[in-house]
Formats: sequence, structure tokens, C-alpha cells
Amino acid sequence: MTTKKNEIQDLSFAFAILIVAEFKTLISERKESSLSKHMLKSGTSIGANVEEALGGQSRADFISKMSIAYKESRETVYWIRLLHSTGYLKSESGEKFTGKGKSTLQNSQFNNFNQQEQS
Repeated sequence: MTTKKNEIQDLSFAFAILIVAEFKTLISERKESSLSKHMLKSGTSIGANVEEALGGQSRADFISKMSIAYKESRETVYWIRLLHSTGYLKSESGEKFTGKGKSTLQNSQFNNFNQQEQS
């Protein structure tokens, strides 16, 4: 049995790895734990909800979990922007994450899914 490649699954997992690494840096080097915990929770939740969606028991279950993943990706971009704007994230980190977060948000699978649900 071959497994079909899923772009959003791979992208959200890679994004979570980056989020965890940046969280470690923020708490150890920048001594910031409050805002970065929000970023960690929402940033890793994206992939977890995508995984749950892929294992969903019904189309409604899939739609619900993908909707949550989409909302979590938007929330994560917010926390990254806030950390960057308040000086906790260095410019290169903020740009890297905002670009990756926007890539996750703008991924065709998320956009197609979100547009279908709004119509």
C-alpha cells in the first residue's frame, strides 16, 4: 500500500518543528515565556488538527478539524507578528516565520477548503 503525499500535512509538520525551535530560543535566550507559549500551542496545533482531519470519521469531522487548523494558523501568525513587533523575535526569525505561516495560510488546500465551506 502506498501513502499519498499530502502537502498541508508535510508543511504543517515542518512549521511545528520551526515553532518548537523558536520557542526554545525565546525562553532560554530572550527569557520570554508568556507570549511564546501561545505561539507554541497554536503553532503546533495546526499539524495536530490536520492529522485529526485526515483520520476523520466523516466529511463533517474532516471539515471541522481543517477549520480549526485554519483558525490556528491565523492565530499563530498573530502571535508571531506580536513577538516580532515587541522585539522578542529577531527580524530574520519574524520574517522567516511570517513567511512560513503565510505559506501555510495561503496553501491551496487550505484556501480551497475554506472557500468551499463559506459558499
